[in-house]
Amino acid sequence: MPMNEAIVQSNRNGGDPDVVLRLEDVGQVSLAKLLGAYGLRIITVAPDEEIPGSFWGDEEAGLINDELIARADTPLHSILHETCHYICMDKARREAMHTDAGGDYDEENAVCYLQVLLADHVNDFGRDRMFKDMDRWGYSFRLGSARAWFERDAEDALAWLVRHNLVTRQQLPCWTLREN
Repeated sequence: MPMNEAIVQSNRNGGDPDVVLRLEDVGQVSLAKLLGAYGLRIITVAPDEEIPGSFWGDEEAGLINDELIARADTPLHSILHETCHYICMDKARREAMHTDAGGDYDEENAVCYLQVLLADHVNDFGRDRMFKDMDRWGYSFRLGSARAWFERDAEDALAWLVRHNLVTRQQLPCWTLREN
Protein backbone atom coordinates (compact mmCIF):
# COMPACT_ATOMS: atom_id res chain seq x y z
CA MET A 1 0.00 0.00 0.00
CA PRO A 2 1.48 3.40 -0.97
CA MET A 3 2.50 5.51 1.99
CA ASN A 4 0.46 8.52 0.85
CA GLU A 5 -2.77 6.61 0.40
CA ALA A 6 -5.92 8.21 1.72
CA ILE A 7 -7.70 5.47 3.61
CA VAL A 8 -11.43 5.90 4.07
CA GLN A 9 -12.97 4.29 7.10
CA SER A 10 -16.48 3.99 8.43
CA ASN A 11 -17.43 6.15 11.40
CA ARG A 12 -17.45 2.96 13.45
CA ASN A 13 -13.65 3.14 13.36
CA GLY A 14 -13.35 6.49 15.10
CA GLY A 15 -14.46 10.06 14.94
CA ASP A 16 -17.61 11.68 16.24
CA PRO A 17 -20.40 11.42 13.67
CA ASP A 18 -22.56 13.91 15.56
CA VAL A 19 -20.39 16.89 14.61
CA VAL A 20 -20.28 16.60 10.83
CA LEU A 21 -22.48 18.57 8.46
CA ARG A 22 -25.31 16.60 6.94
CA LEU A 23 -27.66 17.00 4.01
CA GLU A 24 -30.35 18.43 6.31
CA ASP A 25 -27.92 21.20 7.32
CA VAL A 26 -27.50 22.62 3.80
CA GLY A 27 -30.44 21.36 1.80
CA GLN A 28 -30.41 20.00 -1.71
CA VAL A 29 -30.29 23.07 -3.94
CA SER A 30 -26.54 23.59 -4.27
CA LEU A 31 -25.90 19.84 -4.11
CA ALA A 32 -28.39 19.14 -6.89
CA LYS A 33 -26.73 21.80 -9.05
CA LEU A 34 -23.26 20.38 -8.36
CA LEU A 35 -24.29 16.77 -8.99
CA GLY A 36 -26.26 17.80 -12.07
CA ALA A 37 -23.12 19.27 -13.61
CA TYR A 38 -21.79 15.70 -13.66
CA GLY A 39 -25.00 14.03 -14.81
CA LEU A 40 -25.88 12.74 -11.34
CA ARG A 41 -29.28 13.04 -9.69
CA ILE A 42 -29.73 13.20 -5.93
CA ILE A 43 -32.47 10.94 -4.63
CA THR A 44 -33.57 11.11 -1.00
CA VAL A 45 -35.14 8.36 1.03
CA ALA A 46 -37.21 8.68 4.19
CA PRO A 47 -35.58 8.96 7.62
CA ASP A 48 -34.46 5.59 9.00
CA GLU A 49 -34.99 3.93 5.61
CA GLU A 50 -32.06 1.88 4.35
CA ILE A 51 -30.08 3.74 1.68
CA PRO A 52 -29.90 1.67 -1.50
CA GLY A 53 -26.42 1.45 -3.01
CA SER A 54 -24.63 2.39 0.22
CA PHE A 55 -21.30 0.57 0.52
CA TRP A 56 -20.89 1.39 4.24
CA GLY A 57 -24.55 1.19 5.23
CA ASP A 58 -26.05 3.29 8.02
CA GLU A 59 -26.47 6.90 6.89
CA GLU A 60 -23.70 6.77 4.26
CA ALA A 61 -24.57 7.84 0.71
CA GLY A 62 -25.41 5.25 -1.92
CA LEU A 63 -24.57 5.18 -5.59
CA ILE A 64 -26.48 3.28 -8.27
CA ASN A 65 -25.86 4.18 -11.90
CA ASP A 66 -26.42 7.96 -12.13
CA GLU A 67 -28.29 8.28 -8.83
CA LEU A 68 -26.69 9.47 -5.61
CA ILE A 69 -28.98 8.29 -2.82
CA ALA A 70 -29.07 9.92 0.61
CA ARG A 71 -31.19 10.69 3.65
CA ALA A 72 -31.44 13.94 5.56
CA ASP A 73 -28.87 12.58 8.04
CA THR A 74 -26.33 11.60 5.36
CA PRO A 75 -23.02 13.42 5.95
CA LEU A 76 -22.03 15.87 3.22
CA HIS A 77 -18.54 14.37 3.04
CA SER A 78 -20.14 11.01 2.20
CA ILE A 79 -22.28 12.55 -0.54
CA LEU A 80 -19.26 14.26 -2.08
CA HIS A 81 -17.08 11.18 -1.70
CA GLU A 82 -19.53 9.01 -3.66
CA THR A 83 -20.02 11.82 -6.19
CA CYS A 84 -16.27 11.91 -6.74
CA HIS A 85 -16.13 8.15 -7.17
CA TYR A 86 -18.68 8.58 -9.97
CA ILE A 87 -16.61 11.35 -11.56
CA CYS A 88 -13.31 9.46 -11.26
CA MET A 89 -14.39 6.01 -12.41
CA ASP A 90 -14.15 5.13 -16.09
CA LYS A 91 -17.21 5.06 -18.31
CA ALA A 92 -17.61 1.26 -18.23
CA ARG A 93 -17.67 1.20 -14.42
CA ARG A 94 -20.08 4.16 -14.30
CA GLU A 95 -22.52 2.38 -16.60
CA ALA A 96 -22.54 -0.70 -14.32
CA MET A 97 -22.29 1.19 -11.02
CA HIS A 98 -24.08 -0.37 -8.08
CA THR A 99 -22.86 0.08 -4.48
CA ASP A 100 -19.12 -0.67 -4.79
CA ALA A 101 -17.26 1.98 -6.78
CA GLY A 102 -14.11 -0.11 -6.92
CA GLY A 103 -11.00 1.59 -8.23
CA ASP A 104 -7.37 1.46 -7.14
CA TYR A 105 -5.30 3.34 -4.57
CA ASP A 106 -4.47 6.20 -6.91
CA GLU A 107 -8.11 6.67 -7.81
CA GLU A 108 -9.13 6.65 -4.13
CA ASN A 109 -6.58 9.38 -3.42
CA ALA A 110 -7.97 11.38 -6.34
CA VAL A 111 -11.52 10.91 -5.02
CA CYS A 112 -10.51 12.31 -1.63
CA TYR A 113 -8.71 15.24 -3.23
CA LEU A 114 -11.60 16.09 -5.54
CA GLN A 115 -14.15 15.94 -2.72
CA VAL A 116 -12.18 18.69 -0.98
CA LEU A 117 -12.21 20.84 -4.13
CA LEU A 118 -15.92 20.30 -4.73
CA ALA A 119 -16.78 21.19 -1.12
CA ASP A 120 -16.19 24.82 -2.12
CA HIS A 121 -19.20 24.51 -4.45
CA VAL A 122 -21.67 23.51 -1.72
CA ASN A 123 -23.38 26.33 0.18
CA ASP A 124 -22.35 26.53 3.84
CA PHE A 125 -19.68 23.83 3.48
CA GLY A 126 -16.31 24.58 1.84
CA ARG A 127 -12.94 22.90 2.09
CA ASP A 128 -12.11 24.00 5.65
CA ARG A 129 -15.23 22.30 6.95
CA MET A 130 -14.59 19.30 4.69
CA PHE A 131 -11.15 18.84 6.27
CA LYS A 132 -12.67 18.92 9.75
CA ASP A 133 -15.49 16.54 8.86
CA MET A 134 -13.12 14.07 7.18
CA ASP A 135 -10.96 14.01 10.31
CA ARG A 136 -13.95 13.74 12.64
CA TRP A 137 -15.42 10.86 10.64
CA GLY A 138 -12.25 8.82 10.67
CA TYR A 139 -10.55 9.29 7.31
CA SER A 140 -6.91 8.36 7.94
CA PHE A 141 -3.86 10.00 6.38
CA ARG A 142 -0.21 9.36 7.15
CA LEU A 143 0.41 13.04 7.99
CA GLY A 144 -2.31 12.89 10.62
CA SER A 145 -5.04 15.05 9.09
CA ALA A 146 -6.91 15.60 5.85
CA ARG A 147 -5.59 19.16 5.57
CA ALA A 148 -1.95 18.11 6.05
CA TRP A 149 -2.35 15.38 3.43
CA PHE A 150 -4.06 17.73 0.96
CA GLU A 151 -1.55 20.56 1.38
CA ARG A 152 1.69 18.58 1.70
CA ASP A 153 1.33 15.01 0.45
CA ALA A 154 -1.26 14.82 -2.31
CA GLU A 155 0.66 15.89 -5.41
CA ASP A 156 0.04 12.44 -6.90
CA ALA A 157 -3.73 12.81 -6.42
CA LEU A 158 -3.75 16.19 -8.16
CA ALA A 159 -1.59 14.80 -10.99
CA TRP A 160 -4.05 11.91 -11.42
CA LEU A 161 -6.99 14.33 -11.64
CA VAL A 162 -5.15 16.54 -14.14
CA ARG A 163 -4.10 13.53 -16.25
CA HIS A 164 -7.75 12.45 -16.51
CA ASN A 165 -8.90 16.01 -17.34
CA LEU A 166 -11.02 16.30 -14.19
CA VAL A 167 -9.30 19.39 -12.73
CA THR A 168 -6.79 21.95 -13.91
CA ARG A 169 -3.30 22.36 -12.46
CA GLN A 170 -4.78 25.37 -10.63
CA GLN A 171 -7.14 22.96 -8.83
CA LEU A 172 -10.27 24.09 -10.66
CA PRO A 173 -12.88 21.51 -11.62
CA CYS A 174 -13.21 20.86 -15.37
CA TRP A 175 -16.83 19.67 -14.89
CA THR A 176 -16.18 16.52 -16.91
CA LEU A 177 -16.29 12.80 -16.20
CA ARG A 178 -13.36 10.42 -16.66
CA GLU A 179 -13.61 8.59 -19.96
CA ASN A 180 -10.98 5.83 -19.68
